[in-house]
Amino acid sequence: MKEKRSRRGQKGFTLIELLVVVIIIGLLAALVGPRIFGKTTGAKQQATKAQIENFGMALDIFRLDTGRYPTSEEGLKVLREKPSGVERWEGPYLKKEVPLDPWGKPYVYRCPGDHGDYDLISYGLDGVEGGEGENQDIVSWQDIKR
Repeated sequence: MKEKRSRRGQKGFTLIELLVVVIIIGLLAALVGPRIFGKTTGAKQQATKAQIENFGMALDIFRLDTGRYPTSEEGLKVLREKPSGVERWEGPYLKKEVPLDPWGKPYVYRCPGDHGDYDLISYGLDGVEGGEGENQDIVSWQDIKR
């Protein structure tokens, strides 16, 4: 006959111990999670502002070479591809293709701009003008509000 094994000698976790661990993990997630996810909004906004500043430097070099900023119709693509009829184009002025903003939407470029020679805009998460938090517009003519 086969002997029945006694469970008293087995090692393992009790249901109470597992519940305590799950509760501790839940508490840590509740405390740490919002802080981590709150930082992503600020990081995306800072990355957008840095990208807009990078575009601004490339636009200034384009202007030095050609004597003008690209038109709204030409857009930012002229920083990578020579437009027809433009003399003294010495580009490309960006190392990579013009990226989308961190929310996956194209940057808005206007020349002449309402706030300077040109306006560069990312409308944030919602993709429409105005908003606060992650929906806040990031623009070339002012700093990000914190």
